[in-house]
Amino acid sequence: MTPMKAIRVHEFGGPDVLRLEEVPDPVAGPGQVLIRIRAVGVNPVDTYMRSGAYARRPTLPYVPGSDAAGAVEAVGPGVTGVQVGQRVYIGNTVAGPLGAYAGCALCTAAQVHPLPDRVTFAQGAAVNVPYATAHQALFFRAHALPAETVLVHGASGGVGVAAVHLARAHGCVVIGTAGSDRGLDLVRREGAHHVLDHRKPDYLAELSTLTGGRGVDVIVEMLANVNLAKDLTVLAPRGRVVVVGSRGTIEIDPRQAMARDAAIVGMLLFNATERELAAAHAAIGAGLANGTITPAVGREMPLGDAPRAHEAVMAPGAYGKIVLIPS
Repeated sequence: MTPMKAIRVHEFGGPDVLRLEEVPDPVAGPGQVLIRIRAVGVNPVDTYMRSGAYARRPTLPYVPGSDAAGAVEAVGPGVTGVQVGQRVYIGNTVAGPLGAYAGCALCTAAQVHPLPDRVTFAQGAAVNVPYATAHQALFFRAHALPAETVLVHGASGGVGVAAVHLARAHGCVVIGTAGSDRGLDLVRREGAHHVLDHRKPDYLAELSTLTGGRGVDVIVEMLANVNLAKDLTVLAPRGRVVVVGSRGTIEIDPRQAMARDAAIVGMLLFNATERELAAAHAAIGAGLANGTITPAVGREMPLGDAPRAHEAVMAPGAYGKIVLIPS
């Protein structure tokens, strides 16, 4: 078989364990689809798995990554509804050692989704985890309703931009925060009705004016270990905080939740059911086709720069999606 380039992890550790190597091209088996990858999305969860600190530890050695876009190279026996040459984005790969940080990936037919011509491959690589996470957080965990006010904490990153797009399209009033001038401009440009600078010590005080003193109905929280205690003080009655990301512990005052009949819910995309994922990708596909969803790509880097990409995706000042490009 012709060798292809892939990033492999032979031991858990820092970004330096990501090695660019040659591996054999995979072959599509029964029920499988072979994708020739044109762009790969980098997610924070990729770094957690690489470090060995995540709840799900892959078997070593493995190729990281669940998000990519490209074209269908081949289909295995029993696959229907997928055509060779079709432009697609993927929602994960088949179980095993070969992920998306490679020249090709193997997927099931259910993991392959059409990519409209209006969306670039780099943008397609920014779809799966960010938009499926935002959809799960907003609609299956927080049960956000049209006309409710949604605060997206950390709205300039991949999941943040996705949450802005989906909440806005759903008819919510969207408030986004960011921590750099560049990030603030991005959040505003991507459709948030109001933008707050979370570098300012009293930035949450602005929410009272923006909501007429009522507070926000839903908070999509990317850094709960920093923000959760304050989040509870700005919720409307029966408000909900969805914890999407956290990097440590925090002390909260439960009375703040009690006073509002508020709810704090957690989520991991890995816990989503097949039905929930199907619903998410149906909504995402419609948005990609009609233009309400256009993923924001912040940086494109060569596949061999995966170690630098893993450092960048965890650095402060998130700005869109980081994408790796196989040669």
